[in-house]
Amino acid sequence: MAFTIADLIEHAVDLMPDRIALESGDQQRTYAEMEARSNALAHKLRELGVQPGDAVGLYSRNTIESVEAMIAIFKARAVMVNVNYRYVEAELEHIFADSGMKVLIHEGLYSDRVCNVFSNSSYDITARIVIPFDSAQGAEDDSAQGTEAGVTVLDYEDAIASSSSERDFEERSNDDLYMLYTGGTTGKPKGVVWRQEDVWRVLGGGIDWYSGRPIEDEWEHAKTGADGGQLVRFPIPPFIHGGSQWAIFQSLFAGGKAVVYPDFDAEAVWRAVEKHQVNVVFITGDAMGRPMIDALEAGEYNTSSVFSVASSAALFSPSVKDRYLEAFPNAVIVDAIGSSETGFGGMGMAVKGQSRVGAPTVKADPNTHVLREDGTQIEPGSDETGMLARTGHIPLRYHNDPVKSAGTFVEFNGVRYSLPGDHARVEADGTITMLGRGSMSINTGGEKVFPEEVEAALKAHPEVFDVSVVGVPDDRFGQRVAAVIATREGARPSLTALNEVVRAELAGYKTPRSVWFVDDFKRSPAGKPDYRWASSVTTSRPADEAL
Repeated sequence: MAFTIADLIEHAVDLMPDRIALESGDQQRTYAEMEARSNALAHKLRELGVQPGDAVGLYSRNTIESVEAMIAIFKARAVMVNVNYRYVEAELEHIFADSGMKVLIHEGLYSDRVCNVFSNSSYDITARIVIPFDSAQGAEDDSAQGTEAGVTVLDYEDAIASSSSERDFEERSNDDLYMLYTGGTTGKPKGVVWRQEDVWRVLGGGIDWYSGRPIEDEWEHAKTGADGGQLVRFPIPPFIHGGSQWAIFQSLFAGGKAVVYPDFDAEAVWRAVEKHQVNVVFITGDAMGRPMIDALEAGEYNTSSVFSVASSAALFSPSVKDRYLEAFPNAVIVDAIGSSETGFGGMGMAVKGQSRVGAPTVKADPNTHVLREDGTQIEPGSDETGMLARTGHIPLRYHNDPVKSAGTFVEFNGVRYSLPGDHARVEADGTITMLGRGSMSINTGGEKVFPEEVEAALKAHPEVFDVSVVGVPDDRFGQRVAAVIATREGARPSLTALNEVVRAELAGYKTPRSVWFVDDFKRSPAGKPDYRWASSVTTSRPADEAL
C-alpha cells in the first residue's frame, strides 16, 4: 500500500475513466486521456535518463499540459521542482543550479529566457521539453526538436506521441519525495522536502479536515468520489504555489473536475465560473479577492453553482469577506492558514458582520501549537505570544541547507516540530490568532519578498548609499514593497530609475512601489538593518514618490 500522489490519482482513473478530469475553455481531458498522456510523458522522462529521486523542473502557467506534466513526474518517481514563471534570469540561475534538475519542462513562452540562462552557466539539465505556446497570444513558439549546447530539445506533443501510454511502472514507495520551492523568510528560494505520504496527510486530505481521522484505505478518496457527484474546483493561483497544486491533486484523487486557466483576469474568472459551473473557488486573499468581487458587483454573471470560496496564503480582509458573504449568502467563505513548512494549519469560516479586524483567527489543526522559546506549549487564554509550531507529519528538511533545516525543524522534549517563523497567540477558546512572520519578509498578494535581495539590487544604483526595504499596508495586496533610502550627496533618483536596476535582477513584483529618502540612515549597533526604524519612517510622513 502506497500513499503517493501518482497512486492516488491512478485509483480515480481506474474507477472513473470516462469522467472529465481537466477543463480549460473548450479543451478537456477525461481521466483516461490524462492517464495515457501522463504515462507517455513519464516514459519519455525515463528514456531521457531520469531516475527515481532525480529532480525535474516545471516552468509553466496553469495549463492542462502542466497538470499532465506534474502527474508524469510523480509517475516516474522523480521530484518536481516548481519554477516561478515570474523569475528573471538571475533567479532562474539559482533554482536551476540549487535543485540539480535533470530535465526542464517549460512553456515555449519562456524559451528565450531559458536559453539565455543556459548560455551563461552550465547545469545538470540534459534535456528540455517544450510545451507549445499559441503565438497568437503574443509570443513566439519554440517547440522544434533538436540539440543545443548539449541539451536535447523535445516538443511536448511529440514526446508524448513517441512513448508508450501503458501504466507499467515499478511499485512506488511512501518514502518517494515531494519538494516545494518556497520564498521562505530570508535569502533565496529554498526547496522544502517532504515524504509524499506526509504532505498528503496535511495538504491532500489524508487526515480528514473536520474530524481529524487519518485515512487508512488508499482507495477511500476515489471510492467516495465514484459514489457521489462530481465536484468542480477552480484553483486560480499559479501552480507554482503549493496550495494551488494541492487543490488540483485533491480534485483528481476524488474524481473531481479541475478548471485551469493560465492567466488571472477578474472578469474572466466569473465567465469561467459560469461556463464550467464551478462549485469551489480557490483564491489568495485580497490580491485576487478584491478585483474579483469588484468585477462581480459590476457585472452580471450566473454564479449559482458556487457553494464555497476558499482563501489561503495572503491577507483576506474582513471587509472583502463581507462582500463575498453578501454576494454568496448560501456559500461557505473560508480563510485558511498554512505554509510550505507545515502544510495545513487551520481555517476559519467567515460570518457576516463578525469578521475580525486585523490578524486572522482560525480553528487550528490538532497538531498545530504555539510554543515558547523553550519548547513548552502556551495554554489557551494566556495572552502570551509564541512561535507557531506543527508536529506529526512535517517535512524532512530544506534541500541543500542543513543550517536552515536545523533552525526550522527542531526537537523539544523528544517531539519534532516545524517552526515556519510565524508568531501567534492562543485564544481562550483554543483558536489561534496569527500575528505575522517573526522575520521581515513581505507578503504581497501571496508572493514573499525578501528585503535583503531587494536591498542588494537597489545598491547597484550609483546614487544609493544605504537602504532598508520593508512592507507597508496595501488595500489589495495586503502589503507592498517600500524602500527607505539614503542617497549619495543628496541625490534623488526617480522611483522608475531605481526600479530599472531592481528589474535587472529580480521579478517585477519585488520592485518598490514607494520610496522615502532620509538624510540620516540608522542601523543597529551590530551593523544590521533596523527595520523597526525604517517602518517608523514610512508611517511618519507620506512617501516621497509612489506608484
